[in-house]
Amino acid sequence: MKNSKSIVTEIVINAPAARVWEILTNTEKYADWNPFLLKIKGEIKTGNRLENTMKNGNSTMTFRPVVLQVIPEIYFEWLGKLWVSGIFDGRHYFRLETLEANQTKLTHGEEFSGLLSGYVLKNNGNDIRQNFVAMNQAIKQRAENQ
Repeated sequence: MKNSKSIVTEIVINAPAARVWEILTNTEKYADWNPFLLKIKGEIKTGNRLENTMKNGNSTMTFRPVVLQVIPEIYFEWLGKLWVSGIFDGRHYFRLETLEANQTKLTHGEEFSGLLSGYVLKNNGNDIRQNFVAMNQAIKQRAENQ
C-alpha cells in the first residue's frame, strides 16, 4: 500500500487454534468479553459487509467494513474506510499460528492508508495499539479459562 502505516500486536494463547477461532468468529458474544470491538453484526464471510461498533476513548464508533478474506482457523481480514476510499482506510486482520497442540500465536493488526492515515496514527496510534492489546488479552483469558 502506498503511504501505508501499520500496527501489529501478538500474543501467545495456551489454547488450540480452533478455540481461539471460535471466540474470534462468534461475534454474537463479543459484548460478553471484548473491551474494544463491542459488537459485530453480520457473518464473517468473504464479501460480506459487517457493522462493527468499537470503543473509541469514552465514546463508541460504528463502521461498516467488507470482509476481504477468510481462511478458517487461520486468518480473516476486513477493509474499513472513513467516508470514501483514500481518506482513511484500514485493513484489519487476525492471523492464527499453531505453535503446539494447545498453543496458538495470535497476530492482530491493521494496515492504514489514505490521506489522513499519518495524522490519525500520530494522534491516536498509541490508543489504537492499546485497544488491540486489550482485546488480545481478553481473547487469551477467555480461551484459557473455558
